[in-house]
Amino acid sequence: MPNFKRYNYNQDAMVVINFEEQLQPGTFEFTLHHLIGIHIDLSVFYDKYQNDTGGRSAYDPAILLKIILFAYSKGITSSREIQWQCEHNIIFKALSCDSVPHFTSIANFISSYPDAIESIFEQVLMVCDQQGLLGNELFAIDGCKMSSNASKEHSGTFKELEQKRDKIRKKIRRCLKEHKKLDGRKPAEQERKQRLAQAAETLQKHFEKIDQFLKTAAPRMGQGKKPKEVKSNITDNESAKMTTSKGTIQGYNGIAAVDSKHQIIVEAQAFGEGQEYHTLKPILDGINRRYRNAGIHEDVLAEQVIITADTGFSSESNYELLKSHRINAYIPDNQFRSRDKAFARQKEKHGKRHQDAAKRIKQVIPASEFTVDRRRKTCICPAGNDMLLYREERIGAGKRKLLFEGRLTDCRACALKHECMRNPSSADTREGHGRQVSFTWTNGQTATDWMKKRIDSLEGKTIYSHRMSVVEPVFGNIGTNKRLNRFSLRGKGKVQGQWQLFCLVHNIEKLMRYGVIR
Repeated sequence: MPNFKRYNYNQDAMVVINFEEQLQPGTFEFTLHHLIGIHIDLSVFYDKYQNDTGGRSAYDPAILLKIILFAYSKGITSSREIQWQCEHNIIFKALSCDSVPHFTSIANFISSYPDAIESIFEQVLMVCDQQGLLGNELFAIDGCKMSSNASKEHSGTFKELEQKRDKIRKKIRRCLKEHKKLDGRKPAEQERKQRLAQAAETLQKHFEKIDQFLKTAAPRMGQGKKPKEVKSNITDNESAKMTTSKGTIQGYNGIAAVDSKHQIIVEAQAFGEGQEYHTLKPILDGINRRYRNAGIHEDVLAEQVIITADTGFSSESNYELLKSHRINAYIPDNQFRSRDKAFARQKEKHGKRHQDAAKRIKQVIPASEFTVDRRRKTCICPAGNDMLLYREERIGAGKRKLLFEGRLTDCRACALKHECMRNPSSADTREGHGRQVSFTWTNGQTATDWMKKRIDSLEGKTIYSHRMSVVEPVFGNIGTNKRLNRFSLRGKGKVQGQWQLFCLVHNIEKLMRYGVIR
């Protein structure tokens, strides 16, 4: 049997360490320590401190910012876990200089200084520019939807919330009625009686929460020219119910604009809506404001820097904004792939993107199989029958829409009826309708037509092909590598501050790899 030295992990040791020596050059913690200690002005945090003439000493914002950003770089967002790390982890001890802030102090710091965090974000961006990490040639914009500290079960329109409140009221009455029946029964029934009382108490709290929200809040309206009511949330009414590739979540959409040279995030904002098209203007305004505040450029968008974004940001109003301000942008509409010959056989080769959804919807002959004459305003169906023009619409400047309907006598006896109509039996009734189809086109002079020409050009296709390689790895680093995939705060202002902290971790990591911070 070999003779090894004995060891025992369950023992304490008094070790003399130097905190500076624990922060090795080339590491994230070293870059973070020197960046905040030397290059960042933290006076923006000082206004809320009022203990200069008395009171207990506060933790230095530099200490709190270092341990929070380092924790985020390790995927730790719990303030209790950060406190534990400060007690036991040697790197946390080195960054905090052996101080252990209480978890309430950490949580309060994260949620109370969104404006100061925004200033830190700008200062780090300025350091990135000084280190030569910004190319200012192409900015890619995209969004990352994340869950927030609110339950989607507490969402609904006011009518839905009223119905939920009424159901809870009925459940409370049922519990109380059953509870009353058990009065005077055997002791064995006392446990059931106690459970009913607890259930009634829980339901009553939920009822009061919904009732109070309905009495004090107003219906939440969506975006657009004719806004409709969208689902409110009684826990965090600035968050929204969003559909993602992983299901429906209650949360925020973190939008980021990324510079193509070293994938530095130049702008970061959080929005409590799932749609992205209305976020383009705030992001573009934010980029200019950020560069101006950091002293990098007065109007960087006027220098013909390229802006790219996916189809979620496409709309006539956005295109009009880009065209009128002469912004060098490439944002495709949702039909740009169908106009590209390179993707002509994509569906045939790989199938449809949403196979399950396609199976649930009965396939019918598409509108592309109908022959329309825009000048004469006529349409012929695949069976060769003339269709009726039952409505003509003008949708904005330079955009028209023609709506046709098949004659009932033609559709009723048509051999293609079952392939052409979703509900063929409707053609057999007196009040039914024949096949309906619509066509929309423009006069070639709208802002959408302007963007189509740009995105369909060889140059446009080449430029847009770089978008995904610029912005998607950033979200992959934040959400997957760093595990920063949900917000722990409530309210748009606080969530935006936390989103900018997430983005700061990414930018500081880029400084670690490509910059020189001493």
